[in-house]
Parts: sequence; structure tokens; C-alpha cells
Amino acid sequence: MIIIAESGATKTDWRSVASDGSVISVRTAGINVATMPAEVVRAIVDESVPQLNPKGERVSEIHFYAAGLIIPEGGTIPPAARGLDAALKLHFPQAETEYASDLLDAARSVCGHGSGIAAIMGTGSNSCFYDGEKIVSNVRSAGFILGDEGGGACLGKMFVADFLKGLVPEPVSTDFANEFKVDYPTVVQNVYKGEAPSRYLGEFAPWIMARYDSCGYVREIADRNFRNFIERCLCRYDIKNYPVGVVGGFGFANRERFAGVAAEYGIRLGTVVPSPIEGLVKYHTEK
Repeated sequence: MIIIAESGATKTDWRSVASDGSVISVRTAGINVATMPAEVVRAIVDESVPQLNPKGERVSEIHFYAAGLIIPEGGTIPPAARGLDAALKLHFPQAETEYASDLLDAARSVCGHGSGIAAIMGTGSNSCFYDGEKIVSNVRSAGFILGDEGGGACLGKMFVADFLKGLVPEPVSTDFANEFKVDYPTVVQNVYKGEAPSRYLGEFAPWIMARYDSCGYVREIADRNFRNFIERCLCRYDIKNYPVGVVGGFGFANRERFAGVAAEYGIRLGTVVPSPIEGLVKYHTEK
């Protein structure tokens, strides 16, 4: 049996692939290996195991993907993942366990065992060139303050900044104010002192994009967000010879709009998916 997990801030998608090829899907709370207490991580693992392996098959491989997992030179376990590794070994002492970043899971999901450019377009963004085995180059994301172009949080930041300065046209400005509590003190509190400012700004993105076809202003800033990602990140790769695969809910929801802007730069879109997990199952079972 092989177990694959793809973990974000709010959820972890698990898949187990049995020896007969059957697949079991489980969703649990997200696992933040950098901040969660070991007992919380263990409780989540304990919750998932009986569902993933009801027949008690021998598990030969575990592949765990999450943001920020960086393998140290000469090692196999990121320091932040030691608590998770201990929890997994309690259940699967003989399994070979791989820990990898969300960027590698995106690349494996949309490129498989071939070469290509992979882009994450969710709340945040990232990108890389992948040679079929490893990430060869990566233009740094730099986070929602210094980067994350093309993601939902960056669009929310652009829109809210204009809103606070009175640059959003009517009736969109009034509609936005009526829909959300966005007075100046609330916005400043959430962006500068909130626990999850990127997620806060990203929550506005679906509302903004719903007006893409009816409001020229929204279309202009949304396309500018896409262009910034293309020009500052994707054009740094060999876009003439390789397609760009996209992973992420924001990119998937707006794939046709993004494809239209990308085509102006000669970019061909490859696979576009909201989540990498199914592509990861294919990658590991084909491997």
C-alpha cells in the first residue's frame, strides 16, 4: 500500500492506494508542522489511519507534501516534520517516508514524469521549472507583501488598496462596502495585526472576479494581476518550449480568463486543476 498526503493550512487530503489498485480518500484537518504541538499532529494521524488502511495492509511508501517542507542537505526529514514523522512511524514503522514541498507536489501533479513549468495559483502563488524528477529553477514567490502575483490575496490587496483610497468606481465600491465590513480600522487591523492577513485578503477574490465581465475596472486589475505573474515569474522560464500547468482553486476558477491573458505572451496552458492530490496518485502509481 502507498499513502499520499497533501496538507494545507485548513485541510489535509489523504489517499491510500491498496495492492489491488483500489483508492481510499480521507480528509482531515490541516497539519502545520512548524506550529502545531506534537500531540495535535499525532491525533490527526491517528484519526486518518483506520480509514486509510481498514484491512491493515503493509504500507511500503508514504509521501507527505506541505508548504514550507525543505529537506536539509544530507538528510531526509525536515526538522519541522520530526513530530509528524514520529506519529507516522508509530503506525507504519517499515514504510519509506518522503517529505516534500507544495511546489514539488504541484509539479508532479501537472507535469507527471515529464518536463514542464508548474504554477501554483491559489491564495498565494509560486512557480518552477521541473525536469520530470526535480525542481530545476524557481522564481521566488516572496509572499503576499513582496510577491504572490497572480494569486487571490494579491488581487484582494490591489482592490482593497484602491477601495481605501476612493479609486474603486461606483456601484462596485458601494456594493463592496455593503457586502463586507471594510472600514479603514478593520482593514488595517486584519492586514497588519491579524493572524492570517493573506487569507483575509484572498477571501475577497471570488467577489471581485464575479464582476470581471461586467466592470472594466475589475477586469483591468484582474488582468494586471495575471500579467504581473506572467511577466515577473512565468516569462523567466522557457515558455516557448514548455506548457504551463496550474494548480490552485483561484487559477482553476479563472482558468479561461488567465488563458486569454497568457496567450498574449505565447504561453500554452497544460493541465489545470484545483488540487494536486489526484495527479499525485497518478504520479506515484505510475512510478
